[in-house]
Amino acid sequence: MKLNSKYFDSIRVGSKRQAADDADRKHPACQWKGCGRPAPHRAPKGRGRDGEYFAFCIDHVRAYNAAYNYFDGMSDAEVTDFQKDAMTGHRPTWKVGANSWAHGTGQRMSRGAADTGFRAHDPHDLFAERARQAREEPADARRRQLKPLEKKSLDALHLPETASKDEIKSRFKELVKRHHPDANGGDTRSADTLREIIQAYNYLKKAGLV
Repeated sequence: MKLNSKYFDSIRVGSKRQAADDADRKHPACQWKGCGRPAPHRAPKGRGRDGEYFAFCIDHVRAYNAAYNYFDGMSDAEVTDFQKDAMTGHRPTWKVGANSWAHGTGQRMSRGAADTGFRAHDPHDLFAERARQAREEPADARRRQLKPLEKKSLDALHLPETASKDEIKSRFKELVKRHHPDANGGDTRSADTLREIIQAYNYLKKAGLV
């Protein structure tokens, strides 16, 4: 475009001041008493008001943050407990090898869920019914899904996948007596069957099913 073009005079370039004014109008006024400048910065309102923020200008958000203390009003013991719980995300914990019910925290968690209105989201008590069934079921009934070799070992003992520890032990003793070579005149086939039974039982024992 030539400098003496008639279109050159119609071009208008916005000033930096105008752009700054437009940006200021997008922000609320600073909530610091007596300020009123545009407030593009947020500052948390404090403990117990999570998710709520003040709107401050740059100078007053710095002043607010410098004096901000989340633990204001808490004792030293409460601050220590909070910091300790923060390491686990404020979730209940227990020692390795024991679940929440063993330490009594499971019942407290259930009561806490009820106190916070959890039942309002479970109108048909589906979760409560499942929890009750899990507590009433014997440990063997809640056994994990079996692996292929575990199923094969149970088949070798002529037992179903739902067999309990006592049933496995009882069947093992029964089959050992039945297929022992001394009880079968030294039959080699009985010896092979007995070896298979013993291997199956040892595998189930190693897998924790006996």
